[in-house]
Amino acid sequence: MVSLNATEVRESSQAALVPAVYIVGAGPGDPELLTVKAYKLLAQADVILFADSLVPKQILQIVRPDAEVVGTANKTLEDILPLMIERVRSHKSVIRLHSGDPSLYSAIHEQMQALAAAEVPFEVIPGISAFQAAAAKLQVELTVPALVQTIILTRISGRTQVPVAEELASLAAHKASLCLYLSARHVEDSQARLLEHYPADTPVAVCFRVGWPDEKIWVVPLHQMAELTRQENLIRTTLYLISPALKPAEARSPAGNVVRSRLYSPDHSHLFRRSQDLPPEAQ
Repeated sequence: MVSLNATEVRESSQAALVPAVYIVGAGPGDPELLTVKAYKLLAQADVILFADSLVPKQILQIVRPDAEVVGTANKTLEDILPLMIERVRSHKSVIRLHSGDPSLYSAIHEQMQALAAAEVPFEVIPGISAFQAAAAKLQVELTVPALVQTIILTRISGRTQVPVAEELASLAAHKASLCLYLSARHVEDSQARLLEHYPADTPVAVCFRVGWPDEKIWVVPLHQMAELTRQENLIRTTLYLISPALKPAEARSPAGNVVRSRLYSPDHSHLFRRSQDLPPEAQ
């Protein structure tokens, strides 16, 4: 593993960051799951505004000692935007640090609109999402040949309403690998809607604070999802992975016939490799 030292990163930079807002994905919580680009930006920026209820403080250990660090858990958009705009107009680089990947449930749409309207330059830097980190911890692939080839990222309606066409029960009908965010407070309703289509014994990974030091992951049958959630008093920072891909390999193929991906099969040819079954004259 390449070890990056914050001081070395700063010293290796040929120039200071361009004054702008950098919307950065912090990943699920583990500082080592930051992208290299996110790491470099954090080590250089003048100002860091971070969602302190969702991003662990350990990630801030790499910021400059003289950087301005502002927690935003108790702030509204009306507090955050003027601060970012003013700092950029004062020729400072600003990081807006979000948990996970900014493209998922980060409320960046309205921030980008306001920054564009104010003619303040911004850039978005992706991060690893909790569903990816959870699958890695579980050592599973969420797309298994002949079993499941679709991943759905969604949430159940709460204070933020989900469009009617995206209601959980209708998405569950696909029986895909379903990653359910922001739904622990409505877990009974979620379980009931999922059971309309998934078998009751479908494995569910209940993932609490993935990537944090106090991370916990349980795998239970779907019909026990709500019971486990209430038993462990999980009300936030909880992700559910519902998928047939979580079943043990022997449970997926009782006869022991594991369906392989075609990509690396000896009898599969493509642009970079000829099939081993082809006669020599066809090679």
